Amino acid sequence: MPLLILIADDDPGIRLAIKDYLEISGYSVVAAQNGQEALHLLETYHPHLLVSDIKMPIKDGYDLVKQVRQRPEFRLLPVIFLTERASTEERILGYQTGCDVYLPKPFVMEELGAVVRNLLERSQIIQSEWRFSEHQSELKPTQEDRKVFPASSNSQPISFEFTQREKQVLRLLTQGHSNAEIGHELHLSPRTVEKYVSSLLRKTETSNRSELFRFALDRDLVD
Repeated sequence: MPLLILIADDDPGIRLAIKDYLEISGYSVVAAQNGQEALHLLETYHPHLLVSDIKMPIKDGYDLVKQVRQRPEFRLLPVIFLTERASTEERILGYQTGCDVYLPKPFVMEELGAVVRNLLERSQIIQSEWRFSEHQSELKPTQEDRKVFPASSNSQPISFEFTQREKQVLRLLTQGHSNAEIGHELHLSPRTVEKYVSSLLRKTETSNRSELFRFALDRDLVD
C-alpha cells in the first residue's frame, strides 16, 4: 500500500501541483485548504507525513502543528512547512512549533520530493525499531497470557503461553490472511509477523501454517 501524505495549503494551484507530483512519485495524497480541515483529515486517515503551509484561514500551520504534536499518536509524524515566511525568526518558530523541515516558497519540487523520501525512510526505520522493541517485550508472557491446551484426547497436555499479540496474529491467520495482510491490520512489518508465526509454530509444536490452523480450530483457540 502506498504511503499516505496530507497536504494543507490554501492555494489551490500549489495543492494540485504538489498532489500531482507526489502521486506520480508513488504516494497517496489527501489535501486540505486550511488547518481545521487538515486536522479532520489527519484524524480520519492517519497519514504518514504532513506538508503544510503556515498562512492559512481558520487555523494556520502553527496552530495545526501544535495540536498535532499534543496528540501521542502523531508526535512522531514527519512535518514539512512550505511557506513564504523565510526569515530566521520564522524558521526558528517553525522548528519550535514542531516541524522537521522548513522549505521557503518558491521551492523546487524535486527538493520537496527528496525531503519527503528522507523523512519517510527515517520514520519507517524508527517505527520498525519501536515495533521490534514492542515485540520483544510482548514475547515475555504475563500470568494472564498463560494457557494450557490438550494436545489430543489420547495424549498428555501440551503447556504453552500466548501473548496478546500472538493471539491477534493467530486469529487473523485462521481467517486466511497472509503475513502482509496481518501486518497491515496490526501495523506490523511482514518480517515481524513472521516472527510471531514462528513463535506460534514453536509453542504449538506444529510445522507449518496449515497444521497451526488445524491445531487452533480443533482446540477452539480462536473465536
